[in-house]
Amino acid sequence: MRQLVIVERVCLIGHILSKVFGLLGILLVIPNAEVILNLGTVGETAMQSSMANGGVVDIILGTVAVSIFAYRVLGLRNWLAFMLPSVFISVGSELLGTSTGFPFGDYSYLSGLGYKIAGLVPFTIPISWFYVGLSAYLIARAGLQVAEKPSIVRHIAAIAVGALLFTCWDFALEPGMSQTAFPFWYWEKPGAFFGTPYQNYAGWFGTSALFMTVTALLWRNASIKLERSQLNVPLIVYISNFVFAAGLSLGSGFAIPVLLGFFGGVVPAVSLWWRTANTSSQTAVEANTEMQVAPVKVALK
Repeated sequence: MRQLVIVERVCLIGHILSKVFGLLGILLVIPNAEVILNLGTVGETAMQSSMANGGVVDIILGTVAVSIFAYRVLGLRNWLAFMLPSVFISVGSELLGTSTGFPFGDYSYLSGLGYKIAGLVPFTIPISWFYVGLSAYLIARAGLQVAEKPSIVRHIAAIAVGALLFTCWDFALEPGMSQTAFPFWYWEKPGAFFGTPYQNYAGWFGTSALFMTVTALLWRNASIKLERSQLNVPLIVYISNFVFAAGLSLGSGFAIPVLLGFFGGVVPAVSLWWRTANTSSQTAVEANTEMQVAPVKVALK
């Protein structure tokens, strides 16, 4: 298990560093590509490789890190009970969207995110729905104390809040990913919300809520009680992905979508993380209290 933790941390750090280098590359290197290309064949090769593989490496590292975390903390069955619905439902939704325009709007993927399934959807898209979606859902579920005080209302609330956190990430993501100097997708008919159709966000919320609902049903007999320290990885993944998206959008001059995503996603996520009980700390406090009270009881006798 210790080796798994090491691999998980290496992949998580690599994921974050890939985000940083990717952000710097898109905002600084690509607009000044002539400087790199002037280095000759080496510079040209490095430029082509980074544009073709940078996003793929980043997403794969994030997927591996969250998968190992989920396997360690949730167990094999519960990990798969989220991963499989999230991947298959999201890829189905994306294939439907790129073919018909429903549920997101009329859009197409460009290069930069790897091999395209059916020539339409990069394989990295559904796995990114998985690892960011799981992070959002776990934060919502633990913060709302679904395992400690189970009820249908809390389950529905966790799904709604998890889907909202996931969608708020897209508020920051959409303008940057579709309108930077090196876009990853484009809209056939740019929408009213800073180039993105409002329909897109309804599609994100609906798709993520659907696979979170399937997972909630599959987890109905599972005892998944997470303490605050166990939510560190999901919170780091969520915030690092938001920061990358925010950097792209701010670099392109889109501040309002970033602010909406920050106050609708990051602030609630941190609040829910903080609201989650830290069992180990509470146990230590209770034990210390008992040790202090014991002598008093003896003295009273």
